[in-house]
Amino acid sequence: MDERERYAKGMEVRRAVLGDAHVERSLGNLNPFNEEFQDLITRYAWGTIWTRPALPRHTRSLLTLVMMIALNRGDEFRMHVRAAANSGVTPEEIKEVILQAAIYCGVPAANSAFHMAQEVLMESGALPKPGSPSAGAPSAR
Repeated sequence: MDERERYAKGMEVRRAVLGDAHVERSLGNLNPFNEEFQDLITRYAWGTIWTRPALPRHTRSLLTLVMMIALNRGDEFRMHVRAAANSGVTPEEIKEVILQAAIYCGVPAANSAFHMAQEVLMESGALPKPGSPSAGAPSAR
């Protein structure tokens, strides 16, 4: 695969995972300072790594979430929580990833991740907002 093909495939996967609106915003913010970086991540993150056949996008999304928690990358974590649904990740699976991260990355990191994920999932409608009829009562664990 040549670099133009890698870029085209990367852009296809990037749009599929992150959504057209996000990618269009990124492309709209291209300038001489950041355009080489955007080209790099499109070709290598999306065109080389995310296109590898051994792991499905669903698994890659879960792995990316936990790495963003471990690295304390809140903005990227929020972006990938939004994108996870495009890879078939459910709110329940996001919860499980964060619980796993609590053990291996620390409770403070997981606490922050729970807050960020809940906010993003409520904004998207994947979780009910507190006080709504579908929110349910707290668990008595």
